Amino acid sequence: MTDAYVMLNCDLGAESDIIEQLKEIKQVVDVFETIGTHDMMVKLQADNFETIRDIVSRNIQKLKNVRSTATLIKKDNS
Repeated sequence: MTDAYVMLNCDLGAESDIIEQLKEIKQVVDVFETIGTHDMMVKLQADNFETIRDIVSRNIQKLKNVRSTATLIKKDNS
């Protein structure tokens, strides 16, 4: 299982709608608003790196009012 964290920035006032849409994505484990450099953070869990990449590029980045994303993928220390 691969864990990833996606920080995203969105248009002002669009946070609630985006959170609801994110919660509909099967691999989204958690999503919450943040204060600081990014507007919210999303935790994803998927079978592999390729699935994470597809979810971010085909689903999250294409949501209306999402301006930018930054993805961190948890390194497996085994």
